[in-house]
Amino acid sequence: MRLIWAPLFILCAISLHPAIAQTVDTDHDGLNDEAEQYLLDQFAPTFMVARHDCSNVPAEFAPDLAIPHVLDENGTIYGQAFPSKLSTPDHPAAELHFYHLWKTDCGPHGHHLDTEHVAVLVRASDASDDAKWHAEYWYAAAHENTVCDVSQITRASTLHAEDHGAKVWISPGKHASYLNETLCNRGCGADRCLDMVALKTNRIINLGESAHPMNGSAFITSTQWPLLAKMENTNFPPAPLARLETLPDSDIAWFNPGRHPTQQIIAVSSTTEQSLATSTHNTTSALSTASDNTDVAISVAGTSTGNALGKSYNNTKHALGTSARHVGKALHLTPKPDTTHPPQ
Repeated sequence: MRLIWAPLFILCAISLHPAIAQTVDTDHDGLNDEAEQYLLDQFAPTFMVARHDCSNVPAEFAPDLAIPHVLDENGTIYGQAFPSKLSTPDHPAAELHFYHLWKTDCGPHGHHLDTEHVAVLVRASDASDDAKWHAEYWYAAAHENTVCDVSQITRASTLHAEDHGAKVWISPGKHASYLNETLCNRGCGADRCLDMVALKTNRIINLGESAHPMNGSAFITSTQWPLLAKMENTNFPPAPLARLETLPDSDIAWFNPGRHPTQQIIAVSSTTEQSLATSTHNTTSALSTASDNTDVAISVAGTSTGNALGKSYNNTKHALGTSARHVGKALHLTPKPDTTHPPQ
């Protein structure tokens, strides 16, 4: 259960903007409705989507229905705002979720309905009525809670998105979220962010909370998608934040680093050496992962990776061939002629 903060936080939130003069808190989370909408509007991401995604653009769903029913594919984004447990009396904090909901996942192993999101932790400069709000951390869900989970977390300063929304890349078909265009090539090798354009967001609709939906969002509890679970969990628990703080300021970190050894095997088996060695000269943020005991920085610039893999392969091939010849001589064996391809 989330902590509902003291009235001081509510009063601070009410005064986010001179136009905010009421204290209605429809979803009963301790943050009033207009304050929530103000924060959602201020930090709304710029979503980069494929020009011709097979599922068009994020959809708007019919209100007041218990099951998700697509009303229109028009670029609607759904939001959620609630007080964060990282709040302090002097510096109130809130967590914002932005959901891009799709009619279908039309990538490999596709399925009806697709529930994806990004999140940001924002904090007030002080507890006064005219406090300024700034983003501290950004999170992007990518194949969340699967073997291919490449969800990321980073400081807002790394993305230059402290006072406004971050730019987020959405992989075509699968709709995984990435905080850097180059990261779209990570994971199990199926994502490629090509021919991308900025989404024309229709509007941001506040979903409210699971026990108290807002704006007719009764569909959030449907078992047809995992939206409810995403709404009830924080994306900024202590462990990933602590690991991130040990990394350089320019780094983007895996949210679940322990899954990456398996992922890398899948990636190598499903992509070519050329894709592994794709140059990323325009990248401004390095991706970092962590093993159980060591933070391992993985440079996004991969121009040397292909050469290293190629040399390793050739060396191994040569070593195996030499070993086979030596064994044959020791056993006084003569190689059999190759009859599968007769001489020309």
